[in-house]
Amino acid sequence: MAQIASEAGVGRMTLYGHFRTRPELIEAALIDSLDRGEAVLADVDLGGDAREAFSRLIASSWLLVDEAGALLAAAQKELAPARIRELHRKAEARVRDLLERGQREGAFRTDLPVSWLLATTHVVMHGAADEVAAGRLTPEEAPRFIDATLQAAFARSALKRHRSG
Repeated sequence: MAQIASEAGVGRMTLYGHFRTRPELIEAALIDSLDRGEAVLADVDLGGDAREAFSRLIASSWLLVDEAGALLAAAQKELAPARIRELHRKAEARVRDLLERGQREGAFRTDLPVSWLLATTHVVMHGAADEVAAGRLTPEEAPRFIDATLQAAFARSALKRHRSG
């Protein structure tokens, strides 16, 4: 808390006046970050072809994940995974709705539940963040890699290959 107060340019007592614990501070910062992210994602055009809309959403979402990487890493150390997921509910609903539409329209495979497609999206996005942090992937390359991986995994043609193989 002392380091956070110092970096924020306030005294520890001021910080403790607003947040009793480090997890409480990190949760508040994560909520603020997610709220700002919501404003960005609300402007993403999700109309038209579901696969193209998914690509646009991935690109915009990656920018937010990349910007908030350190905050998310801190949150994962301080907050319960269920709480982090709960805080991401609005963003997850946007992806869920798009994946469900894509399944209805035949763009995305239907042999896997949307909950699994969401979990896969989450893992791939955060895996890319880990690779960027490790210096094995650049932030500029990440959205293309994420999109290529998820599009191949979610494509209706992957279902046909799976059934014939």
